[in-house]
Amino acid sequence: MIQAFGLTSTPRKNRAPAVDDVSFEARAGHVTALLGEEGAGKTTVLRLMLELQYGRGATYFRGRPLHRIDHPSREVGVLLGDVPGHPSRTVRGHLRMLCAAAGVPVRRADEVLETVGLVSLRDERLGTLARGMDRRLGLACALLPDPHTLVLDDPFDALSGRESRWLHDTLRAHTGQGGTVLLTIADPKDAATVADQVVTLERGRIAADQNAADFARTRLRPRVAVRTPHAARLAALLTKEARTAHRSVEVVREDGNRLSVYGSTCADVGETAFRHGVLVHQLADEVGDMGPGAGRGTAETGAAGASKDDRGDRGARAVGPLVAELASTDVVTDTGTGTNTCADEARDVTATGRGDTASGAAEGEGPSPRPLPSTPAPARTPAPTPHPRTIDALPDLPPPISVRPAPSPLRPLRYELRRAAGISTGFLTAAAVLVVSALTAVVLARIGHTPQARLLAAWPRELPLPPAALGAGLLGALAFGDEFRHPALAADRGTVPRRLGLLTAKLLVSAATALALAVLTVGCDAEVLYLVYGREVAQVPADWWGLGASWLALCVGCAWAGVLAAGIFRSTTAGLAAVVAVPVVVVPLVQKVWEGPSVRTAAGFPLRVREVLLAQWPFGGERYLAAAAKVVAQPVGSALALSLTTLLCAYLLTTVRSRVR
Repeated sequence: MIQAFGLTSTPRKNRAPAVDDVSFEARAGHVTALLGEEGAGKTTVLRLMLELQYGRGATYFRGRPLHRIDHPSREVGVLLGDVPGHPSRTVRGHLRMLCAAAGVPVRRADEVLETVGLVSLRDERLGTLARGMDRRLGLACALLPDPHTLVLDDPFDALSGRESRWLHDTLRAHTGQGGTVLLTIADPKDAATVADQVVTLERGRIAADQNAADFARTRLRPRVAVRTPHAARLAALLTKEARTAHRSVEVVREDGNRLSVYGSTCADVGETAFRHGVLVHQLADEVGDMGPGAGRGTAETGAAGASKDDRGDRGARAVGPLVAELASTDVVTDTGTGTNTCADEARDVTATGRGDTASGAAEGEGPSPRPLPSTPAPARTPAPTPHPRTIDALPDLPPPISVRPAPSPLRPLRYELRRAAGISTGFLTAAAVLVVSALTAVVLARIGHTPQARLLAAWPRELPLPPAALGAGLLGALAFGDEFRHPALAADRGTVPRRLGLLTAKLLVSAATALALAVLTVGCDAEVLYLVYGREVAQVPADWWGLGASWLALCVGCAWAGVLAAGIFRSTTAGLAAVVAVPVVVVPLVQKVWEGPSVRTAAGFPLRVREVLLAQWPFGGERYLAAAAKVVAQPVGSALALSLTTLLCAYLLTTVRSRVR
């Protein structure tokens, strides 16, 4: 069960809030639809419920707010907009990655694929899926942790009839097992077909809260759909005959050559078209919307001589304004049956019908327009005063809604491995680095005057970093950059989480990738140099262990700098820029600080630190510590260490700020 109380969005400047005091209830075992035109506030209501947007109000999922649930994805399955995910990832790989994030067994991915009928497309890329298949995948992502509640934003949008029927059956199967479904929808006819309960929104406020039967009776009415190239002429003929026969007929011009005729039948419209030689391409009975938007456009209404039919027709078209008026008191009166429906079930409020206007609406809301009786309208009965709120029951203002951080993956290391290996970007980047590094080493060997260590690393003095270090930095930046560009992890809770578990997993995977890339680059360069120039050029330096430690530390440091910078600035480009900024900007600054003109300099500080630390490390540990100190003592090494420390502190600061909010 979902209970929403007083949902109100934060207004922008002097504008009215997009959602104002919305309260409703979605019961378990039922499909509840939020109905409204574009801009009515349906998506904003969902974002407030899911704590994705600041505002006021409270939403309880089976008695608990979302931020009080340990694993929100296991309680609420969410689909907002298109399916988030990298377009190069396969359907099965995407679901397996989300299994690690939700902490469910990997076999659950195959089970959900069978449920939504995507087994035959499990190896297809996300970017190649059609609209209907994309909706199926979105529902599969929502069903993956087997949640009790489904919250879907316009799931029937642009679906074919077959796909709509499949989705309807799937949602019914979920509610048949005791689950709750809340969805937004724009078409009243679809809402009457799909939902058990329909909550109508108009301009950010609740206009009606009815079950499907009452909604279909009070909001929908039959009409005749006509398509003809002579729409204007046929509309004039129908209006003229209605006036002559004293019948109430409403003709509404739709888009193109389409007419909607209310208060008539297919036989009458067809006979009129036949008598006057009007070509008709379509003539069919439909169910039309009788809400506020039904009468928009060019409409012509036949006038009735006795004015009774005219009163009934005006009463039918008055449903929208009447509902909007009643919404101001958060109460909707079902005039078709005389019963009352509360917009906020937490308030025990009762309302009565409103005079002759409500009676006219009731008469016009039936299957066919009927003339009102000639007896005078009854006197208006004042609505009883609603029960006052008590201080203990409800506060004056609903509580504020804070945007909560997204939960980190329950299995972060497994998630990161599947994220990195699920697309070909990392493999293509590594292959490009190996090719560029080998070609650069061959060119440097041909030119000459390059030290052996730089030759094996393919690092000319003119470049700030070697290809391997740049490739490691790019792969590290992609680790967080892809999360913000294709936020599959945070589809249900807003921004990408800044949790230490996820950061640790990304640092470990990027470090392993950087080490492998560094070793492969040196090995490929040495092999290519041996094949082209012989063994003399491909010799390994004598102090290879110290140089190797520096080389590995450089690649790992660049990868970590890319990870941290992309996580802070939420961009792959910013992560790569932070890596390049180390030798270009930070190194000159460090050298200027250490070697600048002053009374006393600290030029020998790294060497003295190494001497002090080596005296305290027996049993041969000074060898490895000396290698580490040598790496840090280098200009690039010290600058990289300083950059990593700064980026890590900035990341931790943003993490603490997100938790405080």
